[in-house]
Amino acid sequence: MMQKKIHSSMVIFSGLILCALIGLYVHLLVGELKPWDMIDWLDIVAEGGTAILAVFWLALLLRSRPAGRVTFWLALGVSCFVFSWWMDCIDEVIEIPSGAFWHNWPENMPVPLGLLLLTIGIYHWHQEERAISAQMIKRERVFREHRLFDALIPIGGADYLREQVKLALKEARMAAQPLALVVIDINDFSHINHSFGDLEGDQVLQSITQLLLLNLRSQDLLCRLAGDRFVAVLPNTNNHQAKIIADELETAIASLAYKTTRQGNRIQLSASTAVEVGLQEEANSMIKKLNMNLSLIKKHLITSPI
Repeated sequence: MMQKKIHSSMVIFSGLILCALIGLYVHLLVGELKPWDMIDWLDIVAEGGTAILAVFWLALLLRSRPAGRVTFWLALGVSCFVFSWWMDCIDEVIEIPSGAFWHNWPENMPVPLGLLLLTIGIYHWHQEERAISAQMIKRERVFREHRLFDALIPIGGADYLREQVKLALKEARMAAQPLALVVIDINDFSHINHSFGDLEGDQVLQSITQLLLLNLRSQDLLCRLAGDRFVAVLPNTNNHQAKIIADELETAIASLAYKTTRQGNRIQLSASTAVEVGLQEEANSMIKKLNMNLSLIKKHLITSPI
């Protein structure tokens, strides 16, 4: 990329110098040097200084921007202005015969051409900046959401869950369709950590996560609320449908034949589930009710020993 950038800069500068030398040669070939007392030095300083400043702009442009379409059009536009002001400066020193009908062209024609080229360059620059801004917004959103993801398993955590429930409730109200939440709590999970270690417990959670994701629909979202407790967000789902899905998730976990890493013993797993359906609820209130429903169910649940 650096070699390409240097090559492009050299081509543009070389082309500009060549055009400037050709313009000077043609003027010397056709015209005559003006007497010393007829030269307007103020015009030379103004037009020559402007040309030098434009060369400085061109150098900054080529040095600060990567080689590409935008840089190419902008550099050509600035080069046209440099050439025009250089020709103006030469015209103050060399007298062109009045019969040369073309003598104003090198001074005047590059200006509208340069404006056209700059306009093209600025347009593409605008499109480039829009694309960059869109990418930056997307990166910022992904980074912000990534911080809300669980550190152990690749799903959203509690904060991410609350944000997504807020969005899902908003969409549910717009569509006039119910939103259901299903909480899945692994029974006696602390026994697994105590008996087989935290590392084994982490692997169990990872396996359960994959299992739950496989048993949810494509439009559903799974998050980890805390510890061994998961919540599935089910758009456009009524209470009856949500209970069917909750039962299916319970059955899937109970059927999981997870084997421990060292001994290869099967860990008998089970889960408790609860459902909460809402439309006009607030996200925090809905999650709170969901946890209360689960607590009531677990109080009356007799679990089998693992």
